Amino acid sequence: MAFEGEVVLVSGGAGGLGEATVRRLHGAGAAVVIADVNDAKAGALAEELGNKAVYVRTDVLDSASIEAALAAAGNLGTLRYAVIAHGGFGVLEKVVNRDGSPHTFEGFTDTIALYLSGTYNVLRLTAAKIAELDPKPNGERGAIVMTSSIAGYEGQIGQSAYAAAKGGVNALTLTGARDLSAVGIRLNSIAPGTVRTPIMEFLGEEKLAKFAESVPFPKRLGTPDEYAFLAQHLLENPYINGEVVRLDGAQRFQPK
Repeated sequence: MAFEGEVVLVSGGAGGLGEATVRRLHGAGAAVVIADVNDAKAGALAEELGNKAVYVRTDVLDSASIEAALAAAGNLGTLRYAVIAHGGFGVLEKVVNRDGSPHTFEGFTDTIALYLSGTYNVLRLTAAKIAELDPKPNGERGAIVMTSSIAGYEGQIGQSAYAAAKGGVNALTLTGARDLSAVGIRLNSIAPGTVRTPIMEFLGEEKLAKFAESVPFPKRLGTPDEYAFLAQHLLENPYINGEVVRLDGAQRFQPK
């Protein structure tokens, strides 16, 4: 499927996974709304891509902010697709820490808010906008891809908050797809393993090599473009719906 004439919203569009998705879909002919809070990086990306790319500062926990991004998408053409790929931080705490202190409640709720509530906020508002469209000949109005993690299946020690958030995205995928079937919108998720995003580069080659050792094959970290490639396929393939697709080289997280 060519994306000529279509509009895609990418939340977290200036991040590692999001930027790769923006570049791939823009290269496939789509007009792209880069929804992010990184003014410098997102603005530079939009300027570099030029025609059919616009940056809208978007806080996924602020509904009015998302509505502004959706309005910008409408100005570019017909919004039928979205990829929800935002991130931001991680909390590394045990339910009970080594010193006997409990996991901070704020750390847990903030993580759930960003990765689960923020995902749901973008999903519900974007789906409602797509639902207003006339369906294509096959009955489909559009498609949305969310981002989970293999931590949602096998969270490691200290990842209780993140694992709970991503497990929530996993659970939301099929339920959301069933809800949206009535309006002809497909919903799928990608659960990446360890991907070599720009933020991972700060760990250094030695640590990255250790991560790669736990990947059966190919014995390396994933790339952001491999995520983007899968996101594009999930938007294009009209019979994939309600699925969480692991993208991990057969990696399974161990306890630590």
